[in-house]
Amino acid sequence: MGSGAVELYLPGSEGRPVLLSPGFVREVEDLAGRMVSRCYQCKKCTSGCPAGFSMDYQCHEIIRLVQLGARDEALRSAAIWLCASCRTCRERCPNDVDPATVMDCLKVMAAAAGVPLGRRRVRTFHRAFLATVAALGRAHELGSIALYKLAVPGAALDDLGLGLRMLSRGKLKVAPDGIKGRGEVAAIFRRAKARETRLRKRFGRTGAAEGRGGHT
Repeated sequence: MGSGAVELYLPGSEGRPVLLSPGFVREVEDLAGRMVSRCYQCKKCTSGCPAGFSMDYQCHEIIRLVQLGARDEALRSAAIWLCASCRTCRERCPNDVDPATVMDCLKVMAAAAGVPLGRRRVRTFHRAFLATVAALGRAHELGSIALYKLAVPGAALDDLGLGLRMLSRGKLKVAPDGIKGRGEVAAIFRRAKARETRLRKRFGRTGAAEGRGGHT
């Protein structure tokens, strides 16, 4: 353990000691543009979170992990990938911490560092959805579903009956709608890709987070 490092045992860490990095909160604040240190744990974000029932750490707990400098635990959490970005937490936060933006920041850092995720299907869905937007300029549900099913072993026939019923009732479009400005959308993705490359150079270091599996 390096100089100045601290170990802490957290309820969600499954009995493992969590190594704290004091500078982590500053990294997140710099990337997210939000003062995470202002959070005083009122839990208003968690009380209104519609996805909280499925998270390993609740919204306010993720913020606290960042404050403590629990880099590995925050970046390995499934919660950051389950956040629906509904921004309810942002509206409720009395200190304008904006937990949803912090979650997005942690996703970027986790992906850039190559942190493994126990719930791999969550990240696979993110990639499938963004791939259709990048290719078509807008979301296409059936295209996202097809990419997701092909990427997940054994998932091709899951929910087949539901999918056929949705198709028969016109809830899913076979052909995507065309849009104007597809080139502008493609340019956004190119800029995002360039930013991702820079972030990988910044955060793509080896560490304890990369050596352990994520939550299941």
